[in-house]
Amino acid sequence: MKIKDIVADLSEFSRLIDGDFYTDEVSRILYSTDASLYRENPLAVLRPKNKEDIKKAILFALKHQTSLIPRGAGTSLAGQVVGAGIVADVSRYMNQILELNQEEKWVRVQPGVVLDELNMFLKPFGLFFGPETSTSNRCTIGGMLGNNSCGSHSLVYGSTREHVLEVVATLSDGSEAVFNALDNEEFAGKCLQDNLEGRIYQNIRSILSQPEHQQRIVSEFPDPQNKRRNCGYAIDILLDSSPFLNSSRKFNFCKLLAGSEGTLAFASEIKLGLVPLPPKEVGLLCVNFASLEEALEANLVALKYSPTAVELMDNYILECTKENIEQQRNRFFVNGDPKAVLIIEFAKETQTEIKHLADELTAEMRSHGFGYHFPLVMGEDTKRVWNLRKAGLGLLSNLPGDKRNVTVIEDTAVHPRFLPQYIAEFKEIMKKYGQDCIYHAHIGSGELHLRPMLDLKKQEDILVFERLAEEVALLVKKYKGSLSGEHGDGRLRAQFIPLMIGEENYDLLKQIKNCWDPNGVFNPGKIVDAPKITSDFRYVVGTPPVFPTFSDFSKTEGLLRAVENCNGSGDCRKSAVIGGAMCPSFMATRNELDSTRGRANMLREMLTQKSMGAFESTEIYQCLDLCLGCKACKSECPSNVDMAKLKFEFLQHYYNRKGVPFRTWVIANISHINRLASIFPKVANFVLNNKHTSSCLKKAIDFAPERSFPLLSVQSIRAWLTNADLQLDSKSKKGELYLFVDEFTQYNDAHIGIVAIQLLTRLGYEVHLSHHEVSGRTYISKGLLKQAKQIAEKNVRHFSALIRGNCPLVGLEPSAILSFRDEYPDLLKGELKTMAQNLAENCLSFDEFVCREIENSRIKSDSFHSEPQKIYLHGHCQQKAIASSSTIIRMLSLPINYKVNEIKSTCCGMAGSFGYEKEHFELSMQIGELSLFPAIRRSEPEAIIVAAGTSCRHQIKDGTSRTALHPVEVLFDALIK
Repeated sequence: MKIKDIVADLSEFSRLIDGDFYTDEVSRILYSTDASLYRENPLAVLRPKNKEDIKKAILFALKHQTSLIPRGAGTSLAGQVVGAGIVADVSRYMNQILELNQEEKWVRVQPGVVLDELNMFLKPFGLFFGPETSTSNRCTIGGMLGNNSCGSHSLVYGSTREHVLEVVATLSDGSEAVFNALDNEEFAGKCLQDNLEGRIYQNIRSILSQPEHQQRIVSEFPDPQNKRRNCGYAIDILLDSSPFLNSSRKFNFCKLLAGSEGTLAFASEIKLGLVPLPPKEVGLLCVNFASLEEALEANLVALKYSPTAVELMDNYILECTKENIEQQRNRFFVNGDPKAVLIIEFAKETQTEIKHLADELTAEMRSHGFGYHFPLVMGEDTKRVWNLRKAGLGLLSNLPGDKRNVTVIEDTAVHPRFLPQYIAEFKEIMKKYGQDCIYHAHIGSGELHLRPMLDLKKQEDILVFERLAEEVALLVKKYKGSLSGEHGDGRLRAQFIPLMIGEENYDLLKQIKNCWDPNGVFNPGKIVDAPKITSDFRYVVGTPPVFPTFSDFSKTEGLLRAVENCNGSGDCRKSAVIGGAMCPSFMATRNELDSTRGRANMLREMLTQKSMGAFESTEIYQCLDLCLGCKACKSECPSNVDMAKLKFEFLQHYYNRKGVPFRTWVIANISHINRLASIFPKVANFVLNNKHTSSCLKKAIDFAPERSFPLLSVQSIRAWLTNADLQLDSKSKKGELYLFVDEFTQYNDAHIGIVAIQLLTRLGYEVHLSHHEVSGRTYISKGLLKQAKQIAEKNVRHFSALIRGNCPLVGLEPSAILSFRDEYPDLLKGELKTMAQNLAENCLSFDEFVCREIENSRIKSDSFHSEPQKIYLHGHCQQKAIASSSTIIRMLSLPINYKVNEIKSTCCGMAGSFGYEKEHFELSMQIGELSLFPAIRRSEPEAIIVAAGTSCRHQIKDGTSRTALHPVEVLFDALIK
């Protein structure tokens, strides 16, 4: 039964539960990230708070003959977490660590706990949960149980299945069961129960006790020596337990639940076995190869030395890393353009042991003629290597055009000794279909992520998709491997399970599903009885619509393809505990709608289905409303999804059709308003500061009453300059520059501009000012791109005649000066675009300029005093995304006893006008409370708080009552007078 047919009961159900429950068009789109859109069968979304909510949802689903789909972070690649029915998202509320037993080394958690957050909690106790995925900073333990996840270190820690001790689950009739290890007597006792739990035990006893079933399972299932195998239900693992094969292993249904993809029961508590923290010293031998074949053979050599991990990156991925802002910095171990790189990890107690092993392995590799570059990476740099490797999946989405790397055969696993032969035959299949392929990931355990390039908007490629899957499945079976090594069968590979394990064994799986879930409540269409692999594609077959745009989307071959770069990897679902800046609104709300992925998913669907009509969509407008435009996704998203750019583009189209709201017009034109108000700044400040007049103003423009207005500078920079003595002796002149006096510095923070001029002059630099346009930042951030384009044209023409390498344009407000580097080239075309790109190379933030001069030995520490000072820096989110906050740290470290601590914060929450707006005030403060405000409150009273952004400083003042300084002010105060 469809959700839309049972609307009458939804309000009643909503009152019954503690968690969130909603059903609408937006929900349907957001929760179809990984597979079918189910356009004719909308979804309802439940975010349960406890097991009682789960039970009620099951009973509701039974009553209305619909289904329940368990979901964590939604990062599965085989369609496990999508379907028609009620999506139960445990990540919002059921994310508590319930109990830790340090002595017995186990922890009990709810299914929504994030892996990295769990390990952060466990670290002080010297323990951690061993299986690790590349999605560890957002994947949930419930999802890891469902998929039997493992990861890069499976050579040591195996998969989730080996570490799950107990599961508390709600069964398909709403009853609760506890699954754990049972001896033979306890197993027999379970079989005597007269309830669903008892029938489940009776069913498995009936299946696994029969010799013919035992023989078929042993002969048809993947080779037990192949440690990565997620093929159907793990009845081969259950068979190897004491009730059946005289094994010493106790029977434990957790082995079956691991990898069952939420199709058998709904876990509410999971007890995990823990392991001691790995040795403190880690080294990565990063071997560069001239061919993939070399790397496959070299892998077998590497495994002789008992590494903790061996990972592969091929040349396709390495090429993608060149285009990613964040990952460019992590390519330091790559020499030239290798066809493949092996990352071979050793973990030991001392660096000496690691170096010895690395030397021995390098010598043997060289003796076989394998590899040409053998850097050994140790210390903090190892994180950079792993970050590059983990970003591989998302980076593959950056390739232009409609051909995409598809996940159909992306985690086949065979024993490592067969990999060279297997890949050789695999390449023949690929050649047959005229396909290129991407090879990466867990080569040490025999599982390579193989990604053919297909255009699934073309019918002929859809046919190749299915035929390729079947031929590769036969090849995997030839080597007694598993079609899925870690990502599961889901809807994607379930069609081929009968081929992999035989029809008789497949019938056993169906019997198990029917016993556990006779009414099909749990996640139907996964593992068994799945639809064909070619059904329910995300993309619509045919030529995609083309949209005229105000910004340049040629790099992605259009607006729609820029949106489609989001591959659902969910990097945007990191919490503030994990760190990073993306995505601040999601960090605060934990709502899929507020993630970069959610917004991209909504845009993709609407643009595909409604074409130009999408630009009138209220749903998209509301979906994008909480995007703060912080730009963090542009650098932190492996797929480089620039949601701010997409939002600004949408808004211009939307306003063209709906008109520009009054508040939007006011904010965009604030520089003109401030210019008029600055004629009588004291009068204006009285109006802005007076309780009654400011209240009326806020009400008129719909600003939050709790906010204070930024006041106007009483003295302008140019007025100050008329009386300033800034003459430089020609002998002491070190250089010259133009200072870009942005609209915020000009009208609100003139004192910062004055200090900057004084500082630069005293350091020996001639500072030029010119009469130029505003930066256009307010127009860009409000989506008024037509006006922003006009401003960009004027500024590019003006400064191109003035700026050169030895006379750069230097800015104080990060969002303003970075417009020259980020948005201007996208807004302009033809010759002006080229001029903008050339100009951008010499547009620097103040700290970048100082650091450049430090490198050239023109600015030195001896110009500053040596008194100690502690500084806490909040980096501007756009600066961290487009440039780096490291230059501020380096600049403020010039005084030799200044200690700079960067606060690990996301966006401050103000984000230009966002935090002023009435409906956004509460969320703005919640974002500030994630990490920024608490860090400032913990700081010493005598410490200096630093923030380069004017909005950041205002937010800090409102949120903590502390005054934050611009970095320029701090450096000026440190000058030896």
